[in-house]
Amino acid sequence: MQRQTKALNNIPLIDKIVYGSGNLSFGVVIQIISTYMVFYSTVILGLSGSIIGLAVGISVIWDAVSDPIMGHISDHTHLKRFGRRHFYILVGAVSIAFLNFFLWNIPSAFPAVWKTVLITSLLLLVKTCTTIYSVPHTALGAELTDDYNERSSIQGIRTIFFILGLFSANVMGMFLFFKPKPEYPQGQMNPLAYRDIGITASLITLIFGLICYFGTKKYIPALNEKIKSENTKHGTKELLQSLSLALANADYRNVVLGYMFTNIASALIGSVGMHVFTYTFNFGNYGIALIFGVLFAVSILSQPLWVKISIRIDKKPAILLGLGSSLLAGLYFLFLVIMRNTAAGQAMWFLPFSVLSGFGMGGLFAIPLSMIADTIDVEELNSGERKEGIYYGCLTLCYKLSQSVAILILGIFLDLVKFDSNLDHQPAGTVFALGLILAIGSILSIIVAMVFCNKYSLNRKKIAHVQQQLHAGKIDAE
Repeated sequence: MQRQTKALNNIPLIDKIVYGSGNLSFGVVIQIISTYMVFYSTVILGLSGSIIGLAVGISVIWDAVSDPIMGHISDHTHLKRFGRRHFYILVGAVSIAFLNFFLWNIPSAFPAVWKTVLITSLLLLVKTCTTIYSVPHTALGAELTDDYNERSSIQGIRTIFFILGLFSANVMGMFLFFKPKPEYPQGQMNPLAYRDIGITASLITLIFGLICYFGTKKYIPALNEKIKSENTKHGTKELLQSLSLALANADYRNVVLGYMFTNIASALIGSVGMHVFTYTFNFGNYGIALIFGVLFAVSILSQPLWVKISIRIDKKPAILLGLGSSLLAGLYFLFLVIMRNTAAGQAMWFLPFSVLSGFGMGGLFAIPLSMIADTIDVEELNSGERKEGIYYGCLTLCYKLSQSVAILILGIFLDLVKFDSNLDHQPAGTVFALGLILAIGSILSIIVAMVFCNKYSLNRKKIAHVQQQLHAGKIDAE
């Protein structure tokens, strides 16, 4: 047992890349939904902001609630051939690819009621399948190593692929699928583009999901030996107890709440970002692609730096540094909104925002997941059980619930500020309000995230002590 656990602490780079590539599957589908769904539904399909906000909100709430359930199920799955995680990774990847295709092929000629029913139903199904895939995949990353710094390395590579998914959806999507045409000078107005990007996202999901599955299945025997299986109960009572124990962990709770408010800022960008860049700043596809291209490029390129930063100054100071960079980006974006008449259509004005936001994003995606893995060690020391699935499931439950509320409110705001999809040019008050919602909402969310992350108490020294105690306990048990 000692020998296999040690092997898991030294994961070859190629295996880290194979595991991380599985996050591209999740990232690209989630991002095209986050980036384009509200715009696609209101502008292309002609549904009201309140209706689509409610539909997306319901899907995200279900997505959130199902995450800890899936984590609990995964934690209590004991399949010799598939282990705890791999069966769900395989089934999830195939299902996401199939359902996502239909989501972006809803005929615009359908009555509004049917379009709403189809969007809501397909969103619920896609979100269910992303949960089946993503929760076990995230938990697998925490299981692969017990090393404090290796966890940051694995999550850093995983984050690179997640950001590549964001890049593919926002940047490559704009360049490849939303090219201007005579009938659509702003390419994001072309209905056929959404069909094409949906097909491409489904193919990417299937390919990289299978790469992850087949590339990491060799670790299943070692992972099966590593996991304790004496507690086989997995009913509702045990699920609620697991959730309660997870949230009782103060350091875990602070990371979760910090991560939750960080992702509210992401939800704001995803829900109204297309509206703001299209109407407030009058950008076409190339301008939007450039802004997000620089942002995601900085996020990807900064990953090795963030691993080094977290090793050099530790994880808590690193996450606060990332939040500080994001806060500066939010303040600068507020300045651009105020100066919108000058900044409109001028992509160069947005480069400082892209750099600051991209650098902050690079740390905010990777480091919290590494911190969660450390809190799981503390839980194992206290309870004797490792519950990566429930811990990561509860993490996504909390931040997705907040995202669903944010999306629902934003949908209502679209109607309140009198956004009209039938108008080529929105009223000045409408476009200004859209920009303020995005800027001020992001700033406030990041400030609250900083408050919670500052309360995190674990560090390298404390985790080393915890792991020494765990190791001593395992030797005594043998």
